[in-house]
Amino acid sequence: MALFKRRAVGKPGEWFYCLEHKKVEEGPECPAKNRFGPYPSREEAGHAMERARERNVEWETDPKWHDTSKGEDAGPTE
Repeated sequence: MALFKRRAVGKPGEWFYCLEHKKVEEGPECPAKNRFGPYPSREEAGHAMERARERNVEWETDPKWHDTSKGEDAGPTE
């Protein structure tokens, strides 16, 4: 038996989206590495994957994240 096993304990009203079980949890029930959150409502937690996709698109198209100048090739250098 582990002496220092820490259980993930959440506050009532905190909602998470579990990436492993693909469900909304109040708590958290699963380890932090497997969840998004906390969210203030069940509804917002239910849209976690949709919001993550939107953010990925925003970051991929944000010019601040591209280091190439106009006219430079973004391909690998040899």
